Amino acid sequence: MAEAPSHNWRFFRAGGFDQVRLDGTADLLALPSLDQKLWVALACPTSGLEFDATTLKLLDSDSDGRIRAPELIAAIAWANARLGDSELFGKGVHPLPLAAIGKGDDEGRRLLAAARSLLLRLGRDADAADAAVSVEDAAAAAGLFAQDACNGDGVITARTAGDDADTTTLIGEIVAATGGNADRSGDTGINQEQLDAFYGEAGALLAWRGRPTADPELLPLGADTAAAAAALAAVRAKIDDYFTRCRLAAFDARATGALNGSDADFLALGARLLATADADAAALPLARIEADRPLPLVDTVNPAWTAPLAALAAQAITPLLGARNELSEADWQALQARFAAYAAWQAEKPASALAAALADASDEHLGAIVAGDGLARLAALIAADLARADEGAALADVQRLVHYVRDLAKLADNFVAFRGFYTRREPAIFQCGTLYLDGRSCELCVPVLDAGKHAALAAQSGIFLAYCDCVRGSEKRTIAAAFTAGDSDQLSVGRNGVFYDRQGRDWDATVTRIVDHPISLRQAFWSPYKKVAKFIGESLQKFAAARAKAVDDNAAAQVIAAQTKVTTPGAAEPPKPPPFDAGKFAGIFAAIGLAIGAIGAALASLVTGFLGLPWWQMPIAIAGLLLIVSGPAVALAAFRLRNRNLGPLLDANGWAVNARARINIPFGSSLTQVAKLPAGAERSLSDPYAEQKSPWGFYAFLLIAAAIAAAVAVRLFGGG
Repeated sequence: MAEAPSHNWRFFRAGGFDQVRLDGTADLLALPSLDQKLWVALACPTSGLEFDATTLKLLDSDSDGRIRAPELIAAIAWANARLGDSELFGKGVHPLPLAAIGKGDDEGRRLLAAARSLLLRLGRDADAADAAVSVEDAAAAAGLFAQDACNGDGVITARTAGDDADTTTLIGEIVAATGGNADRSGDTGINQEQLDAFYGEAGALLAWRGRPTADPELLPLGADTAAAAAALAAVRAKIDDYFTRCRLAAFDARATGALNGSDADFLALGARLLATADADAAALPLARIEADRPLPLVDTVNPAWTAPLAALAAQAITPLLGARNELSEADWQALQARFAAYAAWQAEKPASALAAALADASDEHLGAIVAGDGLARLAALIAADLARADEGAALADVQRLVHYVRDLAKLADNFVAFRGFYTRREPAIFQCGTLYLDGRSCELCVPVLDAGKHAALAAQSGIFLAYCDCVRGSEKRTIAAAFTAGDSDQLSVGRNGVFYDRQGRDWDATVTRIVDHPISLRQAFWSPYKKVAKFIGESLQKFAAARAKAVDDNAAAQVIAAQTKVTTPGAAEPPKPPPFDAGKFAGIFAAIGLAIGAIGAALASLVTGFLGLPWWQMPIAIAGLLLIVSGPAVALAAFRLRNRNLGPLLDANGWAVNARARINIPFGSSLTQVAKLPAGAERSLSDPYAEQKSPWGFYAFLLIAAAIAAAVAVRLFGGG
């Protein structure tokens, strides 16, 4: 048998790599055969996208907050299997015509019947020739179905019980004990599992409580048994310790002193103020240790244990063994044996969270619940609710189908390829809006949950990013805006702008963080000159500031000296400034003159050398000078701008970008628009507030031009 021909894929080049074209249903259905190494992305988050949230939730089959390639492929196959006209699927048709639902099989008939029922529930004509179901129709019908008393999810609520007050009360009790479960309507109810658990625990607790009736030995003291058992448990370990120590003393008398406590123990106690409940005192034996000595209950007892032993004697020893002042080891063993059955019964008490919630219910109330017909009534209501499960599932499948037909082709075009983004046909689903700031509009803006974590990975993209906190009333959000044209001279933390989201709403935006990278070649070209100008300006400012400070300090010193002379007669005269040294200043002026002369000679040599070139070499010399100064910066910027990568910017938001999605210089320039006057706009160059220019600059220019002209004339005609 001949192998079926492979799908004829078509690709386009954008972003420095090949991307597949998804032009119709055939391309979408063939996606399983496309090597996933050729997919632009292999996963994307379900949040932070400009895409229908319901569709993303339906696609996320494992509810992990991410959409992966297998989930997209499975959704496409699922939708295609339920469409009579697959071409509608590739076109993203919405609303979905009823005539296109189903392929004539049982599944198709089921969905078509559900779609017709959906329209009828909304009061629409399901038999009309143009009958169709929209996303809004499906959501409205699903909301109405969810409000039905029986809505197919197996959860019953107080509304399900209707006017039956007893059933309503019983459902409320079970919800309170089990925590309940969310119904499709949003109310809290119970399901069959919780119903069975409630009645099972109620029956077990009731049976456990009734055990003493059949076995009176469980309660040797009747109603007082619990208090007596608690008194015994409070001293059990300490009494066992006492009799064990006495047996050790009988085994070897040398151990008696150590078993009663060391001298250091008593010295430590004697050095501080003691209380009856002192922990160190309580750690000592109950009474003095001697071989085979009974435990005294009244006298010579460790003061820290007097009250617990008295409670044991009053509540357990006296009622069961008779009044006594001491307790032998044999009596102690017999006393414990009388409570052994009670302890075993207590250990069998139901200990689940549900049993704990029922602990306060009386035996009469639990008996009435267990013996009544509530279990059967509630089980019948749950069964009636589940009877509509198929109807609810079919309605949900219609909603899923309408969403898939409308949205899957668009999602694939933003997942398998970034066609819309690179062709600039429409914004990509990861673009959240446009930022207007510093005379520019930035169209590549992505949402950010944690700016610090996002910037750590997004910095690898090589894109200049401005993180902005956006506020609109009580709403807040954070975005990262990519600046890909212009320069960064006026971009800094604290600058304010306006962000427009994809719905056209405006937000106040403030820059909170900058990730610095080259923006444009123009910026790189002028950067050396700007750095030199900045250095000169800062140096002049520092020099001027230093001179001004020196003058201010000198004036202040003179004023203080004058005040001192007036207020303190006979005070020493302030030191006079040294006399003017003409020779010293002559040397300084001479050095300055030599420096100026050297600079002038260098400039003259440079000008003479430049003028000595043939006219056609002069532009080359100027270009070479510019190349030497700006060339390295431009070359480095060009390399980095050509390698800007969209991948890390999206990966920081949870995407799994599978390609080096580059943003080269021309494409980057299109993502950030720089302000420019509209075509045909009139512009007046007259500025009434422009600074008045001094004519000396013009005179200097004329002087230099005359000098150059004279030098040229001498060169051309001076040789005779």
